[in-house]
Amino acid sequence: MTVVFCDVTGSTALGESTDPEALRALLARYFERMRGIVESHGGTVEKFIGDAVMAVFGVPVAHEDDALRACRAAVEMRDALPELGVQARIGVNTGEVVTGTQERLATGDAVNVAARLEQAAAPGEILIGKETLRLVSAGVEVGPVDPLELKGKAAPVPAYRLVSLLDAPARSHASRFVGRAGELALLAEAWQRAIEESRCEFVTLLGEAGVGKSRLVAELLAALDVRSVQGRCLPYGEGITYWPVVEVLKQLDALPSDPAAATSIRSLLRETDAVTSAEEIAWAFRKLLEEQAPLVVLFDDIQWGEETLLDLIEGVAVLSSGAPLLILCVARPELLERRPSWPVSVRLGPLPEEEVEELIGGQVTEGLRERIAATAGGNPLFVTEMLAMAGETDDVEVPPTLRALLSTRLDQLDPAERRVLECGSIEGEIFHRGGVQALAPDELHITPRLAALVRRELIRSDRAVFAGDDGFRFRHLLIRDAAYDALPKAVRAELHERFAGWLELRGGQLVELDEIVGYHLEQAARYLDELGRPDPQLALRAGDRLLEAGRRALDREDVRAAAGLLERALSLMRPFRPDVDAELDLAAAFLQEPARAKRIAEEATVRAAEAGDESGEALAHAMAVYYGFMIAPGSPDELEALLLDARRRLEEAEDHAGLAQVWWALGFGVANMRGRLDDWATAALQARHHSRLAGRSAPTADLGTALVCGSRPADEALEIVDRVLEETPSAWLLLNRGWLLAMLGRADEARQIAEEGNERLRDQGDARWGEWILAEISILAGDYEDASNRLRTLCEWIEAMEQFAFLDSYLGELGRVLCHRGRFDEAEQFGERARALERDHDPATEPESWHTWRQVLARVHAHRGDLAEAERLAREAVALSERNDSLDVQCLALWDLAEVLASAQRPDEAADALEQALDRCRRKKNLALATQVLGRLEALKAELSAAPATDL
Repeated sequence: MTVVFCDVTGSTALGESTDPEALRALLARYFERMRGIVESHGGTVEKFIGDAVMAVFGVPVAHEDDALRACRAAVEMRDALPELGVQARIGVNTGEVVTGTQERLATGDAVNVAARLEQAAAPGEILIGKETLRLVSAGVEVGPVDPLELKGKAAPVPAYRLVSLLDAPARSHASRFVGRAGELALLAEAWQRAIEESRCEFVTLLGEAGVGKSRLVAELLAALDVRSVQGRCLPYGEGITYWPVVEVLKQLDALPSDPAAATSIRSLLRETDAVTSAEEIAWAFRKLLEEQAPLVVLFDDIQWGEETLLDLIEGVAVLSSGAPLLILCVARPELLERRPSWPVSVRLGPLPEEEVEELIGGQVTEGLRERIAATAGGNPLFVTEMLAMAGETDDVEVPPTLRALLSTRLDQLDPAERRVLECGSIEGEIFHRGGVQALAPDELHITPRLAALVRRELIRSDRAVFAGDDGFRFRHLLIRDAAYDALPKAVRAELHERFAGWLELRGGQLVELDEIVGYHLEQAARYLDELGRPDPQLALRAGDRLLEAGRRALDREDVRAAAGLLERALSLMRPFRPDVDAELDLAAAFLQEPARAKRIAEEATVRAAEAGDESGEALAHAMAVYYGFMIAPGSPDELEALLLDARRRLEEAEDHAGLAQVWWALGFGVANMRGRLDDWATAALQARHHSRLAGRSAPTADLGTALVCGSRPADEALEIVDRVLEETPSAWLLLNRGWLLAMLGRADEARQIAEEGNERLRDQGDARWGEWILAEISILAGDYEDASNRLRTLCEWIEAMEQFAFLDSYLGELGRVLCHRGRFDEAEQFGERARALERDHDPATEPESWHTWRQVLARVHAHRGDLAEAERLAREAVALSERNDSLDVQCLALWDLAEVLASAQRPDEAADALEQALDRCRRKKNLALATQVLGRLEALKAELSAAPATDL
């Protein structure tokens, strides 16, 4: 509403110089005249305060031009002051207030600011606020005023001096689907290209709310003879990642032909207990769309989509091939604030003037036509909403903004109809008759009320999510927002909690029930907290729901959604119930940001200590040190001691979730750092065991990588990986499987499977770790150029992510591959960078990767003839490799020693080193590596036998 304060100035002096009876009569005339002016403009005098008048416009009934009415009243009040023989100052401000209370007085910041504006005005001056000017700018002339330092306001408040009123500008705009021929042609051409070239076309339609995006898409689909499906992003609930995907899947009512892809889809739909991941879902969804082509897939309101969903959409568009698909995204401009690089194909602007006129047509009088055109600004929704009002009453003035328009429309509703609309707004843009009935149990005529709202074109029928119910959609989300915003926070809190209860009873088939129920409970808890009435039990209910959803997202490796859900859950739960396991789940979601993960674990340590949770404190402290090692590696002895102490405490408490964390860190952070890869595999299996006991799934990347890199023969490792893959589809396990197949000499099959796994990782976003395994497969195939390119990409990414605990290993491996390509100068640069990282490490640590730079520099020195230094470094590398379980690591160190010895013209010793290297890769059953080593050994023996005999 808009508030007007008018206060007489100089009233003390006036009282001193005027007879009391005469003064009383003067003020009576003043009050009467002010009341008459306010009421003539449709306002209400809220109260008289001394010799001040407080008037409100928009209460108890809203008008579409309340702000302009208030300004007109203020000008008339100012102009009436001289004839009354008094001076006064006036303040006008617009904003949200609470009214309809027992005292029936409007309260809120908008009222306080209006009073402050009046106090800051000079006698005979009207000051208006920024929001008021935004609503009336086309109808008033204002003068500049410096921002005001107002009592109680932290920042200066913009204000403007109201000089005079203007006639409304005559702009012609207009009503119906008209124009858009160019945009429609662009969309149709995209589909034609998709058909003719059997490819995926990716089109994003961007425009402000109400500009006609949805209507344009509807016209396109009506004109195309093609099957289409669509999914919408909900405007609430971070972490509701896959809602649009699930909508599309239900409309397709099909599964991919690939069994693994079908399993991922069924897991997403909660039709199986099998665990999937974000990359698996993206890959499987793309495969299904390709098989269902030709197809148009519409994703609506993607500005609300989770990052993982946006990655999925881009992945489908970029990676799909050989199938005619049109991926059509509809979004508001806010999308580009989150994703500036998002490709936009069509920007939908306001309708030109002539098309607005055509849209309005002859439905209204000429005067109303001009007012609608002037206000709509080319926005078809503004036009159609105003035409709908005009159909309900002929005495409708054009509102200056859509919000004012919608508030006006809602105020014109029957109270029972409005209550039904407000109850529907609690669920969201899409709502159900059953949900409204649950929120308004005393309303006996829900269906007729909904029918009346459909006739008024505020809502329309829509497909119901719940079987046996009726679904409805607000004609525009802004209508929903207007209905929702009109509800007091206390009422919102009550309705959100009641709706969550109804949803728990009816929403069993919803894939993301925890996320949605958690959202509504969260809203209820937060509103009560804002009102100073915190409800611990409600907050914990909301937190538990969001925590469950966050853990499920973490299990499928959708870390961005997991982080958002877990943060929301913990912010609700922390004041009432500390939960170290949940805090560490949040830390795990930030694994790619180890500094942040470390900080979360450190804060969890403090909370556990304050709560007297000794086992939780020990676990959180150990995990903080573990995450710290990812930034700057330290002694594994210190980390191991902390983890073993935590393990003992957790075993006593039978805390399997905590034990899973401990075993994960013992494997990756201790055993792996020491090069004890077989111990790493054992720890990974233990983490998997305890995760299952805790009702969770364990990451599979650790287990697969430990099996591949450890001493277990490749064929035995492959059997284990295949068994785990049957239980848990995973892109990482596919990569590991491809690596093992490459070892076993099944090169073509290995490359295909590994590329498939890497493709799934790329579907997730910036996951570059797959490049490492593809590089290893290329090395086994002898393709050192491809391997060096992939390792270079990986090293650049690791450095950008500041995960320096891993960088030296891959820098060394890149240098070694470059030596194989004869690029020794470049190899030296990477070897020296890895060596420099060693100097920054704690000297008490000896990670398994430190031998690699020695191998690189040994080869470089040998190439340059510095044989003594080369041999020293090579033998150091061999000695260090013996501390590592990896037979392949040992093999490569011995091979590089052999090359140094061969350069020193010591072929017998070189051959002996190669024999030892061959023994290592045969024990691993790395047949591809064994073939390379054997080939080098045979070449060396051939060179030896061909050399001329020398006299002793």
